[in-house]
Amino acid sequence: MKKLLQKLKAYYHWYTKSNIEYARHLGVEIGENCRIYIRDFGSEPWLIKIGKKVTVTHGVRFINHDGSTWLISDEKGRRQLFRRIEIGNNVFIGMNSIILPGIHIGDNVIIAAGSVVTKSIPSGYIVGGNPAKIIMDFDSYEKKVLESYVSNQELDFSKDYKNRVLEIVDESFKADLKP
Repeated sequence: MKKLLQKLKAYYHWYTKSNIEYARHLGVEIGENCRIYIRDFGSEPWLIKIGKKVTVTHGVRFINHDGSTWLISDEKGRRQLFRRIEIGNNVFIGMNSIILPGIHIGDNVIIAAGSVVTKSIPSGYIVGGNPAKIIMDFDSYEKKVLESYVSNQELDFSKDYKNRVLEIVDESFKADLKP
């Protein structure tokens, strides 16, 4: 009966709370002005701390333990490893990225979509890949965006979203991969 009540309570929170409220209910520490697009924070959500102005996009996975230790045991039994994940301020984590145990992500960091973060990331960098590697520094990217991308001031917000985007879409394609 107790398990049934716990499941009903979990479903209630799942369906009645925003993603941020639900994450906080699970024990995730989350700062102000965040955008959280996931509801799965792994099996140890209370080991995750998220700073201010952080975006966690769809498909991001947080892993706070080393499950492979299930294979290792001796007369003392199986071994366990749990580590915290801490994310600084002003961070963007791209779709389907994986953050492994014991990762500290500094401030002003962008993690490209599909990245596997196996090492901590110092403040001020953009990383991507599997395993994630530094692509460029945040300041250079910020300069490029401010100089080259369309600003909100230049958008016609009297138009619907689709027409606003079609009006400013960059029609160029990126260069081909080199064989």
